[in-house]
Amino acid sequence: MKSQILKTVLAGATGAFVGATALAGSALAGDSLTVYTAVEAEDLKKYAKNFNADHPDIKINWVRDSTGIITAKLLAEKNNPQADIVWGLAATSLMLLKEEGMLEAYSPKGVEKLDSKFRDSDSPTSWTGMDAWVASVCFNTVEAKKAGLPAPKSWQDLTKPVYKNHIIMPNPNSSGTGFLDVSSWLQIFKEDGGWKFMDSLHANIARYTHSGSKPCKLAAAGEIPIGISFAFRGAKSKAKGAPLEIIVPTEGVGWDMEATAIIKGSKNLAAAKTLADWTVTKKANVMYNKGYAVVAYPGVAKPVKFFPAEIASGMIDNDFQWAASNRKRILSEWQKRYDSKSDPK
Repeated sequence: MKSQILKTVLAGATGAFVGATALAGSALAGDSLTVYTAVEAEDLKKYAKNFNADHPDIKINWVRDSTGIITAKLLAEKNNPQADIVWGLAATSLMLLKEEGMLEAYSPKGVEKLDSKFRDSDSPTSWTGMDAWVASVCFNTVEAKKAGLPAPKSWQDLTKPVYKNHIIMPNPNSSGTGFLDVSSWLQIFKEDGGWKFMDSLHANIARYTHSGSKPCKLAAAGEIPIGISFAFRGAKSKAKGAPLEIIVPTEGVGWDMEATAIIKGSKNLAAAKTLADWTVTKKANVMYNKGYAVVAYPGVAKPVKFFPAEIASGMIDNDFQWAASNRKRILSEWQKRYDSKSDPK
């Protein structure tokens, strides 16, 4: 379901395994939490530093990888959980883990202050949202001109022969952005039409990355004219001077939330609850807003320069539960059809 509050925040925003890595902050000889995450690696020290400013006795040991890898790792560890808590994973992944009975039901202190669409509807909650990201096309105007490429207006435009080998997008098995693209196309065009669209798009794809932000970063760097990514990354790159146009395809765009959840079976439950409480605070949401235009705490998001004004109206009525329940089937079919163009892992 699309959040009206989220749309309002988005409109207002316009205009303005790497492996287990110990990022202890100033931890004392207290509790230690194993935190699984798909948050951008460059942001992890900032996350730990801000949390440890309030809780220096809890050490965070990160296990960081892309959304698909972290989700698969958690599922593989279902009967012997290694993570205490997840801090920054697609809500659709956490909904799947909830279906598998893997999440600890816990409502963080202050959760009622969040936009209702950013929290599990059950009470107590099993997951809480942090921020949201929305799909878009990053179009390098300089490289496109060199290649004689017109600016696409729709997803269907990207299937035209003129774009052959000029498009990069994320692999949905690895990337949450890639999965929201694929699951949204199956909703926009329906099942048969969605796979037919992806068959045609695949013919024009140069390669599939294992990162949702990388296609836009590569487009910003001029390595490819078109990167299917998410809007905030495009706005961030454009603000740094990249010759990008951030395109919202006319059929609509998918979106998802990053979210937090405690893993059932955590051996450090009290510390995990302390972290979960902190993740829903206004302070945490101010931090999230450094990397995302939309956050869960109303009134926190600041205007983001170059964030496209029309994106709020382009957001689809995303059926998150359908996407979560059908995730395994969708990813299996995608891999069978298209994985030959994926980057090596």
